[in-house]
Parts: sequence; structure tokens; C-alpha cells
Amino acid sequence: MPGPLDGLRVVEFCGLGPGPFCGMLLADLGADVVRIDRPGTDPKGALGHHVLGRGKRVVTLDLKADRAAALDLIAHADALIEGFRPGVMERLGLGPKDAHARNPALIYGRMTGWGQTGPRAQDAGHDINYIGLTGALHAIGEDGPVPPLNLLGDFGGGAMYLAVGILAALHEVRKTGRGQVIDAAIVDGTAHLSAMIWGMVGQGAWTAERQANTLDGGAHFYRCYECADGKWLSIGPIEPKFYALLREKAGLTDPAFDAQTDPAGWPNLRARCAAMFKTRSQAEWLALLDGTDACVAPVHDFDAALADPHMQARGVFQMGKDGPEPSAAPRFSHTPAEPSHPVAEATLGDILNGWSGS
Repeated sequence: MPGPLDGLRVVEFCGLGPGPFCGMLLADLGADVVRIDRPGTDPKGALGHHVLGRGKRVVTLDLKADRAAALDLIAHADALIEGFRPGVMERLGLGPKDAHARNPALIYGRMTGWGQTGPRAQDAGHDINYIGLTGALHAIGEDGPVPPLNLLGDFGGGAMYLAVGILAALHEVRKTGRGQVIDAAIVDGTAHLSAMIWGMVGQGAWTAERQANTLDGGAHFYRCYECADGKWLSIGPIEPKFYALLREKAGLTDPAFDAQTDPAGWPNLRARCAAMFKTRSQAEWLALLDGTDACVAPVHDFDAALADPHMQARGVFQMGKDGPEPSAAPRFSHTPAEPSHPVAEATLGDILNGWSGS
């Protein structure tokens, strides 16, 4: 059964990280995504990008020599994704003005780290630099800032915001027939993701000191603890009734634990919880706490995540051509989202024939 974005035509210019992820997300949901590669590019893409290419068709174009062919694709597309530095597409004659001259209804999605404007707009950078500028990276870690892989910036603050922007602009174009440009900057998206934390800052409920706040591992009831076997548990009973249940199950009867939300006592209570959780293996703790409302779950590595019964029951992962990979998300009741095929090479003629006739 076709996905919810069946019939949506997207041109993606080959890039790294957030742009390809956004294209994969749209393809997972049923969009026909055509990626334009440079000559000599491996169709599988950079390291790890073979998964991000799933569901897409790929054509190879020299953009300096084949500008007209690229514009022919753009003329029949609903949306475009590009992740070059500001000005590159304009110099190629493929910028928004050129694209909208051929296709006024086109949604032109621009994915960058710093944004199209600002003092850093032309600087090189990666996820760690972008989230560093927003304040988010400073808040994550213990002795010093620790990058949360490249999930927060590239994919959370970048690709997901580009996808939402494209879908919002598609809704608007139905009313006006007029396309627009989406300036999706990782610094913007990451800052927006931090909205609740900024709210806490404004209320005096968040400090710049790491491991001193409720949600950064400072609270003894919201952090990860190592077990006797070297494996880890995530503990998160924020609500008093769930906290009380954890105390009951774990035998934390000392009145010192009554002051759940007093930061002054957290360092001592963290140390005591750390010592307690090291007295049993992860499996032993889960046997005691699983299936309760104590808000406890194992911290899996990737192999353990694949084998987890809950993840298997929901089919969170699937077997791809080159190994396991995440299944499509989110889930739809009438139009299931399913990755259709690994990245596949195609010809420009076949794509144009299909798009011009649809």
C-alpha cells in the first residue's frame, strides 16, 4: 500500500547527514525522491549513508555541464533539498530564482548548519560546532561537554525541521500555488528543541553548571547507573508516586531520600544510589523493577537493542541489504510507511518520462 506521501516528487542534491536523512524520511513515507549525484560518487554514499539512500533513485549529473537537465527535473518536482554553503546553488544557476522561474510552486529546502545569513554563514562546521553555539552542548556531559552523537543537531535540529518545513510549505502552496524557500539551519532547530529548557532558565530552575539540574543527570532519580556486571540502567521516576515505588522496590528507606527535589542533597544521594545499583546485575535489577511504574529501563548497546523483546515485538528494526537498520517511523493506520528499496540507479529519461506524465 502506498505511503502517505505517495505522489510527492522530491529532488535531492547529494550531500551529507541531515539533507540525506530528510530525503530518506520523505521516501520512507512514500515520496518519490530522486538524488542527483556528482560524477564518480559511490551510489551508496559516504560511510553509513547507504541506509539514508533507501527508497531513492539516483541519477548522475555534472551540475556545471548539465544545468539544463537538473532544471528539467526541478520543473517537475514538488520539493527540492540541498545542503551546500550559501551561494553555491546560485553560482551553479540552480538557486531559488532559477528554480522558481521554471517551477513557481516549488518548495526549495535549504539545509545548513549556520543558516543562510549571519556572520558564520560561510564557515565550515559540523554538528558538534552548531549545537555548541546554541548552549545545548554545554549542558550535556559531566566533567565536560559530551556530543550526543550527531543526533541532536544533524538529525533532530536539522533534518526533522527541514521535513516539517517542507510539509508545512506544501500545505500552504495548495492554497496559493506559490512555492517558497525553507532556510533550515541546525542552530535554529537545536535552539527550538531547547524551548522547555529555556523556559526553565527563565524561571530560575536551570543553572549553567552541568550535573546540577533535574534533567542533566544531576538529580539522583534521573540518570544512568552502572550495575554489578558493567551494564547500565536508566532511572527516571520524576513523579513522586513513581519515585516512591522505586524507593519501595529498591529498599531506599533512609529518610534522606524524602527530599527528592532538593538539589543540595543530590550529590550524596547519587553516590548512595550508585553504590546500591552496583550490588546486582542489570538482569537482577530488571527482574525486580521491570513491569512496574518505577521508570527503569536497560541502557542497551546497538546489538542489545536489536534483541530486546519490546523492540522486536514492534518491529523497530528491519533487515536491510547490508544489515539491520531502523524501520520507518512514525506509524500510520491507513497508509503504512515502509522503506521501498535500497538506493537504486536510474536514468534521467525514465524519471522525466514518469514525472512529466503524472
